[in-house]
Amino acid sequence: MLTKFESKSNRVKGLAFHRMGTLLDRFDEHEGPVRGVDFHRVQPLIVSGGDDYRIKVWDYKLRRCLFTLLGHLDYIRTVCFHNDYPWLVSASDDQTIRIWNWQSRSCVTVLTGHNHYVMCASFHPKDDLIVSASLDQTVRVWDVTGLRNKTVRGMPAQAGGPALNEATGATGSGSVVSRVNADLFGSGDAVVKYVLEGHDRGVNWASFHPSSPLIASGADDRQVKLWRMNDIKAWEVDTMRGHTNNVSCVVFHPKHELIISNSEDRSIRVWDISKRLGVQTFRRENDRFWIIAAHPEQNLLAAGHDAGMIVFKLERERPAFASDQQRLFYVKDRYLRTFDFHNGRDVPSISLRRTGHVGTTAGILARSLECNTLNSTETLLLLCSDAEGGSYELIALGVDASQPIESSDGKRGTGMSATFLSRNRVAILDKNRQILIKDLANERRKVVASPSPATDKIFFAGTSGRLLLRLDDRLLLFETQSRRILSELQVQRVKYVHWSPNNAFVALISKHGITIASRELDQLCSISETVRVKGGVWDSHSKVFVYTTLNHVKYCLTSGDTGTLRTLDMPVYLTQVLKGKLHCLDRECKTRILSIDMTEANFKLALESKNYAEVMHIIRHARLCGEALVAYLQDRGYPEVALHFVKDLTTRFKLAVACGNIQVALSTAYELGDDVSWHHLGVEALRQGNYQVVEMAYQRTKNFERLSFLYLLTGNTDKLRKMLKIAEMRHDLMARFHNALFLGDAEERMRVLEDAGQLALAYLTSATHGLTEQAERLGDRIGPTAISIQRSLELQRGDDSCALLLQPPTPIVRAENWPLLAVSRMSMYELLDSQSRYAPEQDDEDSGETWEAQLGSDIPLSRDVVDEVPGGWDDELELEDELMTATAAIEGSQISTGIMREDDGQAPFHAPPSGVAPMAVWCETACHAAYHAAAGSFETGMHLLYRQIAVVEFRPLKQAFMARALSSLHSLPGLPLALAVVMPVRGQTLTETRASLLPVIPLNMAQLIDLLKHAYKEFQRGNFVTSERIFRTILRTLPLYVAETRAEAQEVKELVEICREYVSAIRIKNANGESQGVRQMELSAYFTHCNLQPAHLALALNLAMSQSFRGGNYIHAASYARRILELPDVAMAKADLRSKAAVVLKKSEENARNEQRLNFDERNPYVLDCAELVPIYKGTPLVTCAFCGSNYKACMKGAICVTCRLSVIGVETLGLVTQSQTKRQ
Repeated sequence: MLTKFESKSNRVKGLAFHRMGTLLDRFDEHEGPVRGVDFHRVQPLIVSGGDDYRIKVWDYKLRRCLFTLLGHLDYIRTVCFHNDYPWLVSASDDQTIRIWNWQSRSCVTVLTGHNHYVMCASFHPKDDLIVSASLDQTVRVWDVTGLRNKTVRGMPAQAGGPALNEATGATGSGSVVSRVNADLFGSGDAVVKYVLEGHDRGVNWASFHPSSPLIASGADDRQVKLWRMNDIKAWEVDTMRGHTNNVSCVVFHPKHELIISNSEDRSIRVWDISKRLGVQTFRRENDRFWIIAAHPEQNLLAAGHDAGMIVFKLERERPAFASDQQRLFYVKDRYLRTFDFHNGRDVPSISLRRTGHVGTTAGILARSLECNTLNSTETLLLLCSDAEGGSYELIALGVDASQPIESSDGKRGTGMSATFLSRNRVAILDKNRQILIKDLANERRKVVASPSPATDKIFFAGTSGRLLLRLDDRLLLFETQSRRILSELQVQRVKYVHWSPNNAFVALISKHGITIASRELDQLCSISETVRVKGGVWDSHSKVFVYTTLNHVKYCLTSGDTGTLRTLDMPVYLTQVLKGKLHCLDRECKTRILSIDMTEANFKLALESKNYAEVMHIIRHARLCGEALVAYLQDRGYPEVALHFVKDLTTRFKLAVACGNIQVALSTAYELGDDVSWHHLGVEALRQGNYQVVEMAYQRTKNFERLSFLYLLTGNTDKLRKMLKIAEMRHDLMARFHNALFLGDAEERMRVLEDAGQLALAYLTSATHGLTEQAERLGDRIGPTAISIQRSLELQRGDDSCALLLQPPTPIVRAENWPLLAVSRMSMYELLDSQSRYAPEQDDEDSGETWEAQLGSDIPLSRDVVDEVPGGWDDELELEDELMTATAAIEGSQISTGIMREDDGQAPFHAPPSGVAPMAVWCETACHAAYHAAAGSFETGMHLLYRQIAVVEFRPLKQAFMARALSSLHSLPGLPLALAVVMPVRGQTLTETRASLLPVIPLNMAQLIDLLKHAYKEFQRGNFVTSERIFRTILRTLPLYVAETRAEAQEVKELVEICREYVSAIRIKNANGESQGVRQMELSAYFTHCNLQPAHLALALNLAMSQSFRGGNYIHAASYARRILELPDVAMAKADLRSKAAVVLKKSEENARNEQRLNFDERNPYVLDCAELVPIYKGTPLVTCAFCGSNYKACMKGAICVTCRLSVIGVETLGLVTQSQTKRQ
């Protein structure tokens, strides 16, 4: 029994399933216990009958009782709706059965004949029959064909009798005596067809089979009887014994040939109809069972007992299946079947052995099926079942699985769980919690103790020799060879494990959640659902996990992004995702193909991987919409992409403002036309310096004060005078005064003050500014006050004769819009445009181990580096003549071994070989300087480096050039007195159309990583000379390093950045030791802003904190101390560094001042000038090195970089070429 739901309540005597979902409500109007309930199949109706002799019909949508039917004289035991007719039947302790018309709300007929309590009555699913059971020890079958003909089909009423309503069957005001007689003795419309006698005591329940002419009954004689009937008679087929107390209820299973009965002996029993044997028994300790009901469509049963009710299934409905890339294997009936995804062929492959008379699927309780993906030579399957407390069967299929064959008994065994461990090994978890390792012959090879006694299941771990062990609240990654736990993940009880096709990711499915993890069991994301998760499958690219719930198909990315693909009308189990088609199995083990649209998932995946070309392709060719997608793009920082999907004007305007798209926001604001939108547009335009749009926004909102101030800042005096006239027309004295003040118009200010009634201020203004006529006129009006004001002015002129006229400020820039600081922020479109159409396509394969794994956990490298993508080229791009002369350079060189050397006149003459020399082919086709150096063509190699990264100083690269040339050839000794044969060392094939091979470059990333580790150690020890020499060596090696993959190319660029940062840091540290005072504290501050490893950064912060504290700059010292305290514990070089920083922080906060002013503002973004070791703050013009990326002031343009000592500063180039590029043929 699989319990799906359980409820605690008083004793449950009536149950009914609804066909359409779950309802939660409570209806309280009966007086006393309710014994019978039923749902109508179509209408939103419930009928109930209780000990108050009343039948009530409810509308569960309106949540109220519609009407009450009266007529029974004792307790009502059961009520039941007819499937088609507007009838309901009720059984009562008054020894009668009544049929009611719920539309006319009247009793249609009364069935009499039982001479004891009628315990149940129900309609036949199809025929015009009713079955009833009574404590008179009989089961009666009633024929209601006459009643149907009379009431439903509108038979005419008898003469003198009551008028009959043809639609409802209701009678009119007929004879009262006839109606009383019909109530007491019954009418002739329903007659007894069969009386089934055979029980020794009262019969509690009887029910029809849903499709066969069978009846099942249960009685107080503890027996379950099966009856068969035909058109003329009914007879007893068999009796099933096993209950030890009264049988309360008996029903047929709606989908299997089973009878389910419950009893007061606290048990539920399942009987096989064909064998008439009990196959399953479920017991409760303290509760007696009273009622049982079967869902009409789903495989659900419900039983009522003394303490409530329980909803359950007899067995799991999930089919046992497994799949590889081409085929699906699943168990159906007694066969293991194979379904081909490509041609749709479905055939039985092997016949399975029965495991006993248990369950409903022919005795085979298949729990799971697993395919061995590690063995490519044969198809190996592992079938686990619940038989015998847990067993497994190892199945080997040949290439052709179309012919059914019998499985071997020698490859079976018992165990709690089993899975494949390797290509030819199987791991079994036995009942003692030990892991047994067996071979394909089912012979034990090894026994491994489980690391936890709580392990109850094992799963395949994606890699040979590893297992996933399930505990209650976590999952363990266990290696059987070393017997150690490699990783542990806290996750709710895992039910299913799904590995991606490349075994890089794993989806762990729990009851209501999914956890996505890596191969090493590092959690990537976790998803929670409100309903059960049924299963899932990875797509063919191992990037999207598609899963199903009870009624939806959804997807999940490894980043945690989810979405819904479609709805479901029934639960399905996914098996494969192929080109928009979803292959799945339903609960009846039928293969189905569903259509899904993965556009949204692919869009999010492309956006996450920064594949902007794919993003724009989807935008232009797909129909994506929805508020959820817009919100997703906003959260991910792509509001400009969200603009493509928004039609709502308000949302579109907000997105345009968020992404700074003034043009779209302006056009949308015109359509909206509200002041709020124009106000927000003005704010954003002012932030961007687009004062023309700001002017338009202020004009639209009639914000005259801000508009006048805008004209003042831009020096537009003509429009300021217009604003003055507008203020005069509006009679706004304050606006007039402000505009006059902005214009420097003293006479207008005087007039404004005069109009405002401030005559004294007007006289003072006119007298101060030499407006004689206006002053005389105003003086006559104010009288003696003018004399006192004049005296004050004369005294002021005597004290200070330097009074100036107030004039508006001169604008700094008179241009269309204000100049702004250029921010190095590229939108998605700019990034898309900057990608070259000839750049190699993205690898679908994983980039391999991370830098942390390659360098060790103590030396992590940052991956926050953006590739320097070369600019886009046209299709008609023609290479320069300098690059096309590579062959001529090779042919003009005197090469015998592939290396250029001076002609000493002593070398013997060698006849040139036939055909084109391999070294010449390398230079013709390869665009990487390393291959030109390997061919001995140093000149063309140097020319490539100059064009790519502006290298002009080649002396430091001499050793690297010579190493590439010498390593590209090998010498084979010949015969005595003969010269050795010199041959090139060839590697991978370059092109498919030309049989030429590139040389091997004997330098790999592991060697560079070892050098980097050595440099880190020397830096940690304080050997800065040695450390700087190693970092510069790595820098000089990278221009001639060939990366094999994109991941390795990215690591090369990260190495360049690391070396640049450490070389600059060492130069700062050396300068710090030679400086004193303010300069020393400045250098230590710059030292802390170098991108160093945490352990090295702790040393730099300690140095800066100590020097700032001794120099009296306590605010800076406190800042460094806080940064030390925020570092992880592993970064601390000394145990007392944290305590020292805490003491410094406390004392610095007490003083809280800086004694010295430094050229250092940590709140203002800056980069370091690598020449003068001073900051270059944001907005200051700067130039960079084309190779290492060091920053310099603009005056350093044309000089050689002091960091790499190779390239020219300030030259725009293609950038460092790290992968092998070939010229177009």
